[in-house]
Amino acid sequence: MRLIAAQFYQYEVHRMQSLNYEITTLDNGIRVITETVNHVQFLSMGIWVGVGSRYENEAQWGITHFIEHMLFKGTERRTADQIFSEIDAVGGQLNAFTSKENTCYYIKTLTEDFPLAVDVLTDMFLNSKFDNEEIAKEREVIIEEIKMYEDTPDDLVQDLLSANLWPNHPLGRAILGTEESIAAFDHDKLKAYMKQYYTGSNIVVSAVGNISHAQVVQAIRATLGGIPRGTRNEFPQAGKALAGIHCYRKEIAQSQICVALPGVAKEDSRLFPLSILNAYLGGGMSARLVKKIREEKGLAYSVYSYNGSYSDTGAFVISVGTRPENCQQVIDIIIEELDEIRQNGIPQEELEKSFSQLKGGLFMGLETVNSRMNKLGRSLLAYDRVITPEENVDELRKVTGADVQKLAEELFQRDNYQVTVLGAVDDIRLNTR
Repeated sequence: MRLIAAQFYQYEVHRMQSLNYEITTLDNGIRVITETVNHVQFLSMGIWVGVGSRYENEAQWGITHFIEHMLFKGTERRTADQIFSEIDAVGGQLNAFTSKENTCYYIKTLTEDFPLAVDVLTDMFLNSKFDNEEIAKEREVIIEEIKMYEDTPDDLVQDLLSANLWPNHPLGRAILGTEESIAAFDHDKLKAYMKQYYTGSNIVVSAVGNISHAQVVQAIRATLGGIPRGTRNEFPQAGKALAGIHCYRKEIAQSQICVALPGVAKEDSRLFPLSILNAYLGGGMSARLVKKIREEKGLAYSVYSYNGSYSDTGAFVISVGTRPENCQQVIDIIIEELDEIRQNGIPQEELEKSFSQLKGGLFMGLETVNSRMNKLGRSLLAYDRVITPEENVDELRKVTGADVQKLAEELFQRDNYQVTVLGAVDDIRLNTR
């Protein structure tokens, strides 16, 4: 259930302390959101699509990411080389990414090059050829990308963890797919998938910089205005993250540990006390687990935590890299600290410190046009509204020590732990009180 009901009008203007944005919804459902920043001479623009790897069935594993690559491989008007050379020639930046729940194609140029930026980005979006010869070549590129991740233990362990948390569900699959799954993709399959999901109802265009809202709306209406409206994308529900202990033997000097617990969905009100917990435990160099594992015990260099929230589920994860002989001790320390919070909560001064840390991060995260473009596009696509830093700060300010301990009592239970270890380790135990 949404914290605040979403309500949209054909045209909206918002004036906030940190974000000054305007929204227009085109006839085909595409939402255009902009923020004018007059003191810069450039802009950042992204086309956001509400489709990610969790929308794929098993036969489509990796197709969302594959399409993201193929949009850079040539259109009816431009070769792949021309796409990049035209942007490079004006000092611009062009890129894209795929996540579990969305895809984004983005560009940054000088304001004077806005017409070129729109032309190149929308040409890719509308007119990519999906030539089978290019598909075959890009398949090899993605295989190399897969191999790179397999040779990067701190990335690989995250994919292994996801597979353990959500087995037999798209959230548990790696975004890149596998060599076997991407071998089946061809022009027709890629086009059919894109036709299904790249529709007006699933697209947000965000732009931030020295550009007017009217200019962006006019440009997007003229280029993307003919895309069919379609319907909102739906995906299979994931359910609660599963518990268990998994060790994956790999002869590497440093083992990678992930200790995970059920998190919360991104519109769950418990996200705010969980954010406080995350900041307290692993959100910076002065965080509790960093001090305990790295500074006091000298057992690791990298110690951090994060809350991975999706539309319907989530996981709270603590990640540590350490020598194989230290793994059990590190896990024991983590469990001990989580038990302490579950039984006694966190000190009031630490709650206040975590709040201030999160507040600072929310506002400092808006210091560039790229970050503001990302904030606006991602928020509108995910929530059907822009959630401002001020709103988040207001909710965080309401969190009490009792709220944090209540959530810890609920989540930090013996039967909830999912432990994934990658390295020269064969056995791990959970020693809980």
